[in-house]
Amino acid sequence: MAESTDIKALHRASQGRPAAPERIIHLGLGNFTRAHQAWYTQHAPDAEKWGIAGFTGRGPKMEQLLDPQDDVYTLITSGADGDEFEVISSISSMHIGTDMAALRERFADPATSIVTSTVTEAGYMRDHNGDLDVSNADVAGDLARLKEDPQAESLTTIPVRVAAGLLARRDAKAGPITILPCDNLAGNGKAFRKVVEQAIEGVDSSLLDWTRDNVAWATSMVDRITPATTQAEIDIVEQAKGWHDNAPVRTEPFREWVIAGQFPGGRPAWDEAGAVITDDVTPYEQRKLWMLNGSHSTLAYCGPLLGVMTVADAVNDPTLRGWINEWWDLAGRYVSVPTDDYRKQLLDRFANPNIRHKLMQIATDGSEKLPVRIVPAAREALKYGESVAAPARAVAAWILFLTRFTDELSDVNKDEIVPLAKACVASDGSVDREAVKHVAAYLDRALASSSHFVDEVVAQIGEVGKVASAR
Repeated sequence: MAESTDIKALHRASQGRPAAPERIIHLGLGNFTRAHQAWYTQHAPDAEKWGIAGFTGRGPKMEQLLDPQDDVYTLITSGADGDEFEVISSISSMHIGTDMAALRERFADPATSIVTSTVTEAGYMRDHNGDLDVSNADVAGDLARLKEDPQAESLTTIPVRVAAGLLARRDAKAGPITILPCDNLAGNGKAFRKVVEQAIEGVDSSLLDWTRDNVAWATSMVDRITPATTQAEIDIVEQAKGWHDNAPVRTEPFREWVIAGQFPGGRPAWDEAGAVITDDVTPYEQRKLWMLNGSHSTLAYCGPLLGVMTVADAVNDPTLRGWINEWWDLAGRYVSVPTDDYRKQLLDRFANPNIRHKLMQIATDGSEKLPVRIVPAAREALKYGESVAAPARAVAAWILFLTRFTDELSDVNKDEIVPLAKACVASDGSVDREAVKHVAAYLDRALASSSHFVDEVVAQIGEVGKVASAR
């Protein structure tokens, strides 16, 4: 272990490499981006031509952490046998997400060719129909401000910020650009395009003609398990490398990035770093969303109820392991690409003792995640007359989780979903079937219309609650 007097500060000049010209904007830059897209950009053979201008998501923290160390950081790749360390230098600048002057400047720069995003499902600001939620006060306020002033600074929602950026790019005659979402959402390119174009319609409809000629909407599937950073990561970097890093990232060895779309302004040679460039992302994203993310969400809500708080501990718990195997048995039937090897990989990845992926982190924004991770497989099971116990269990556990972990809950729709969940279970433990139906309808109207599914959720509330009480 290095003595404290030997600990150096982490800087680009000493541990990293020169900042590349900024040609990529990334919205919502956090740990996952730093372990995934930034890694692929770092390892592309033409990396010296492609720098990332990062913009934070919900708060300024990442900019505050990275700015003092020239936006470089240590990536810790943790396999079952130990850790590997690498300094990632592909982020050339960091900005607070609300810095609209910096965002407009980069959108207006002809050198900028790509906009990527990891803003989560919640960041799309969609209603239950997948449209831009103009009834949301933040969305409505942003639209009004930008319509009144094309240089408005106080914009808080991602679709409206992107609309503002595209206005700046059109006015600067900066040429074509590709928008490539990297969120865990099926058809993320199409979904993001819809809300951004609806934002444009609410601000300046004349921009739509320009975007249809100058904006390419790409789609991607991303996969790499990346926990939140703790003091343990900071300490291990100091011990192993002898430098202090404000914001190291721990991740697993596995990584996957599948991309479909056009890049009229060019792109890094991500494919030579291992990314898959294809005409159709759908089979890959379906496998990932249903098999990995669906089981993650199941564990995220079942695990804490049983006193289990990490993925590794959950997969080693016989009850929880049985439940996710039941989920995989169901979801795997409806995925159009082979799942046997992928399923074995998932077990190994989940059980990795050096990745402490907290279930409470995964539980964030369940109201936005369950409709894309659990609902589709549930609808397929109903369609073909299969058991719906596994998806119903995930919904039941979510309901119980909402009632028992209210204070710890992080969800953009918390004020709506907590009262719905609390109406389901009385103080004596009895379950109100009509209230359960309302929760199902919140997630998906088709599920709520199935008496069989609603009855199964009611049954699973009792079953999961019984197992939890026994712990």
